[in-house]
Amino acid sequence: MTHHWGYVGAIASALLFGLGTTLNKLALTEVNPTVVAVLIYIFAGLVLAAIRFSPLRRKVTKLIRTPTKSEKKFCRSEIAVLSLVVLCGSVLAPFLFLNGLNQTTAINASFLSNTEVLFTVLFALVFLKEYCNKKEWSGIIILIFGAVLLATNAQFSNLSLTEAVFGNLLILAACLFWGIDNNLSKFLCIKEDLILVIGLKCIIGGSSLLGVAYTFGLSFNVPLSAFPYLVSVGAFSIGFSILFFMVGLKEIGSIRTGSIYSTSALFGVTFALIILKEPVTIIQALAGLIMVLGVYVLYKNN
Repeated sequence: MTHHWGYVGAIASALLFGLGTTLNKLALTEVNPTVVAVLIYIFAGLVLAAIRFSPLRRKVTKLIRTPTKSEKKFCRSEIAVLSLVVLCGSVLAPFLFLNGLNQTTAINASFLSNTEVLFTVLFALVFLKEYCNKKEWSGIIILIFGAVLLATNAQFSNLSLTEAVFGNLLILAACLFWGIDNNLSKFLCIKEDLILVIGLKCIIGGSSLLGVAYTFGLSFNVPLSAFPYLVSVGAFSIGFSILFFMVGLKEIGSIRTGSIYSTSALFGVTFALIILKEPVTIIQALAGLIMVLGVYVLYKNN
């Protein structure tokens, strides 16, 4: 495989994830947000399990496994890490994101998803003691400014906790937990059977959310018209998006892959404009561009 396919994988991952926000928004018109989270993660886990136990396994494993030494077994500490990864990335984050998306626009959710990069970097600085130079700090500050501008709709003097603002805050909280997930997942990327690891993460996360939905007595009424959206998000925007992302990581590295993946926000906005016909305000456009600039500064020349 050439580096060309690494770029293709990164772009495909970003496009599929961006599409997922719009498809989720369509599903939310008929299905409870937490139930949406349950179904898309279980569907993602089932798709990955199907790949894991099919003749495709060897070929896909070859595509996503890095040339570094891999490990087969889990030690006790890694099981603890996997548990935290599931809790943060497959339970809390999707729960917050879907409930936030239910209360804000797909355009806001797409742009705010850029803060996942911000939280990933901040947690790496604080907990993993990674170094950050002046240029990277500039990118962090730009990203924070754009996120605050978008989340509050620039109403600093007359800010109230409206449904849309609360939805934006839930999206930010979801990105915070995905940032934790990204840092913890670094310790699991050396596993030989990555398809199994990712599949377990999705299925356990979806099953845990199922328990939450059942405990709170949420409605499991899912019309047949919503299933195409839910299956598509689970299979493509989560399952295949993760696999394509791993192809990018292997072929072109984390910096280039992460930089390209950040365009998922722009794909998300584009799909929201075309499919949902959501209007874009000047504040949204300005804040979104500021956040994209922040991501660019963070990754440039890394």
